[in-house]
Amino acid sequence: MTRVETTTDIDAPPETVWSVLTAPDRGWDPFFVRLDGRFAVGDRLRVRLSDLGGGLRFRPVVVVADPPHELVWLGRLLLPRLFDGRHGFRLDPLPGGGTRLHHGEDFRGLLVPLAAASLRRTADGFRAFDAALRERAEATAHV
Repeated sequence: MTRVETTTDIDAPPETVWSVLTAPDRGWDPFFVRLDGRFAVGDRLRVRLSDLGGGLRFRPVVVVADPPHELVWLGRLLLPRLFDGRHGFRLDPLPGGGTRLHHGEDFRGLLVPLAAASLRRTADGFRAFDAALRERAEATAHV
């Protein structure tokens, strides 16, 4: 297994961060060009990554949806255990009304060792996403 993870503090409450994270408007997002669907366990999302994520399109299944605390989906390349990604966001409240965002993905499968270089770039994409989410959520919270 290979894990890519970032952590970012956001000066906005978890409810605000969640609403920005799950909104269909992705104009602010440099990583997920498209991220929509019902954020409910068992539902499929429509995801398209920007060039930061290799431009991939996929239809992961939501495995955890606990607003405004946690969202996790499972994506697969063709067959189980070939290249699986369990992608998640956890929003922890901070004293003073802020949020600590934990953003990560666990990659498993036969092809994961062959994707090591692209997985390092994935961390850059996560950091770009986190910074943009922080900016958008803080602007929304302070209106």
